[in-house]
Amino acid sequence: MEPVRRIAGRAAPLDRADVDTDQIIPKQFLKRIERAGFGPFLFYDWGKDPGFVLNRPEYKGAVVLLAGPNFGSGSSREHAPWALEDAGFKAIVAPSFADIFRGNCTKIGLLPVELPGDTVRQLMTMVEADPSTEIAVDLESQTVTAPGVEASFDFDPFTRWRLLEGLDDIGLTERHVDDIAQFESRRPAWLPLTTT
Repeated sequence: MEPVRRIAGRAAPLDRADVDTDQIIPKQFLKRIERAGFGPFLFYDWGKDPGFVLNRPEYKGAVVLLAGPNFGSGSSREHAPWALEDAGFKAIVAPSFADIFRGNCTKIGLLPVELPGDTVRQLMTMVEADPSTEIAVDLESQTVTAPGVEASFDFDPFTRWRLLEGLDDIGLTERHVDDIAQFESRRPAWLPLTTT
């Protein structure tokens, strides 16, 4: 996983509350066994509407998704963050997230940032008025900035450190390879190995 420090670029405003994971990536697309290739199916049903915000050319290439409260509710499917990441999003800014969805995002380096509803609304209004507006999400300083806006956000310290270091669950484990090998060397031969 690449370190996550600062994400800057254009944003897309998805002004909807309670967006669940089945809306993010419908169940019929969950047959793949790899993590890549879900982006084309992001918001598949909503995307059939030519007026859907992510179909608008001015929001193509956006790296920040601005969303309503309770984003990522519903089932715990990991495919939802995978689809968002595969579509090019690097951060999601919303008033609140479903807990499991938030955790799934941080496991792959997709940054879920909670800001007060009025601040998210201000950012959405700004981006709707001028889609070329750049928004910066800085995990090091824990701030979101845009023209005339600077907002601080809280973030779990351990998860923040892990993202800044670019460590997913495997990376965290690999930091202890020597300890694991030492542990295995002391185990009785009749016990199964924890490594191969």
